[in-house]
Amino acid sequence: MFKPGLSPSPTRLLALAGLTATMLLAGAACAGDTTPAQQLGRFSAQAGAPGNADQGKAFFNTRHGGEWSCSSCHGNPPVKTGQHASTGKEIAPLAPAFNANAFTDSARVDKWFRRNCKDVLRRECSAAEKADVLAWLISLKP
Repeated sequence: MFKPGLSPSPTRLLALAGLTATMLLAGAACAGDTTPAQQLGRFSAQAGAPGNADQGKAFFNTRHGGEWSCSSCHGNPPVKTGQHASTGKEIAPLAPAFNANAFTDSARVDKWFRRNCKDVLRRECSAAEKADVLAWLISLKP
């Protein structure tokens, strides 16, 4: 602690500022506003029924009239780094047990479900479809 009447040295202030910034950035890098279980609860509530892992697995691995399925890019099962079918861009593992950041940011979850469902289904996924897929992804363990 600082003694009354004495001001801290500039070196101490810089060290304290650096430590504070590092702690904030580390927290922000890992922080999310949700969890996969909370996302599953949200989609299940919207659907009016709990997610069904078996239906989610079938949905994930099926082509829905187009040339792609979810597994075309994310892999089957989606526990390793995937690759976008047309751009070749790497995609982090989708199953939460294999990617601590998966389904931890509501805005990203909504954005990517919207984009990917439109690519695979040519429409947005229903809440029930999202709940089913997420129930299956949560069930995947190392």
